[in-house]
Amino acid sequence: MISGSSGEPDSGAEFTAEGLKPLLREACATAELDAHGAELLRLGSNAVYRLESLPVIVRIARDRSALAEMERAVNVTRWLETQDFPAMRVPAEVAQPLVVGGRVVTFWESVQEHEEYGTVGELADLLRRLHWLEEPESLRLPYFDPLAKVAASLEGLEGISGEDQTFLEERAASLGKDYDRLDFVLPFGMIHGDASIGNILRHRDGHAVLIDLDGFALAPREWDLVQTSMFYERYGWHTQAEYAEFVHRYGFDLMNWPGYETLADLRELMMVAWLGHQVTKNDRAATEFARRVRSLRTAEGRGEWGPF
Repeated sequence: MISGSSGEPDSGAEFTAEGLKPLLREACATAELDAHGAELLRLGSNAVYRLESLPVIVRIARDRSALAEMERAVNVTRWLETQDFPAMRVPAEVAQPLVVGGRVVTFWESVQEHEEYGTVGELADLLRRLHWLEEPESLRLPYFDPLAKVAASLEGLEGISGEDQTFLEERAASLGKDYDRLDFVLPFGMIHGDASIGNILRHRDGHAVLIDLDGFALAPREWDLVQTSMFYERYGWHTQAEYAEFVHRYGFDLMNWPGYETLADLRELMMVAWLGHQVTKNDRAATEFARRVRSLRTAEGRGEWGPF
């Protein structure tokens, strides 16, 4: 980890397009990159910029607690490059992550000028190849604890009713008991941690690459398959043909495993809790959160969920 000239204290810069401009300039200067003309692509949990001078993406984390995750993501990325695995890359000459103004800044090679997602079949190919790799101990990957992750995600849900909070916590407790009884059948090992169609992009040279590598962990491999299965089976976000191709190319149909429903319920609860943190910021998020909680209560209407 490298500290920028602002050092450890928080500069107090607001996490807005205007407030982050000085921080972006300072981070780029520290990395010896030109921030002139940088384009803000997204402003959410992270501020994401595309540099004009070079095919580089700058990511500024909202929360200082992201430091350990981003250190791991950079190390994972560099290791995957040694394995010639198709994933996002980091500029070789930049020492990172940086801490500038109390925020964590990382630099990534741009995959292409305009976002184009890969296919479900390509996701299956990437996961199958990833799951064959044996990670080095030097990566110090954490164990994925879904119950702890759910508990943490249910904290600080401002803007939701006490009734909804209690319902979600009780659902988490019940699912935790079910999860402890699961008998996994795929080998335990390295997972991406958020493996969905939204995390593979088409590279400018045509091949698909895996992105957002900060969730890498050690866990049953079933976790990397569950989102594609439930996106098809519960929400209709993938077609039957797409899902059949995913199963064929990966070589395992998670929906035939007895633990699928419990795993899907837990992942679904993570999705709902994440959305619950957005309700005070976004009217669309508030509407979707209400729809999803109502669906969990009634076990109906999952086909009406919208991607978010």
